[in-house]
Amino acid sequence: MTDTRREAMIRVDQAGEFGASKIYEGQLDVMGDRGPHATEIRAMQAQEERHREKFDELLAKRGVRPTALQPFWSVAGYWLGAGTALMGPKAAMACTAAIETEIDLHYTQQLDDLEAKGDDPELTEMIREFREDEREHRDAALEAGAEETPGYALLSGAIRAGCRLAIKISERV
Repeated sequence: MTDTRREAMIRVDQAGEFGASKIYEGQLDVMGDRGPHATEIRAMQAQEERHREKFDELLAKRGVRPTALQPFWSVAGYWLGAGTALMGPKAAMACTAAIETEIDLHYTQQLDDLEAKGDDPELTEMIREFREDEREHRDAALEAGAEETPGYALLSGAIRAGCRLAIKISERV
């Protein structure tokens, strides 16, 4: 694996963790601390912040530039979270389930690449640990009724497609 590919991994993962924390911020701003699932959302947000901080450290340590689109992802993530929360608590959970499904796939692909090469145990372990957290977020969202959202398949499909696009763009820009 080239250093350029590894740098792209770190850049996109940092951007994703940043965007996820903004999604949860938007959801909480709409739903408030007493809204359904607020405790779970706050805990998920705290994990995303911890992930982002770890990727921030790795960016600095390895001299990797962050995505130039971070201001855009900040606004887009916040409004995706706020918008789905405005649709209702289950729609907010549908957003989480969709995002975390894509992130699970994304992190799994990265792990396959890293494990095949076997030369970056630090990044490999970070991604493995964070993938498990993201899977827990997805499972919690599904248990909270994400799939009961009216138009779930359409909403989930659109969010997942947007997530895939954000990943591709953030790897490069």
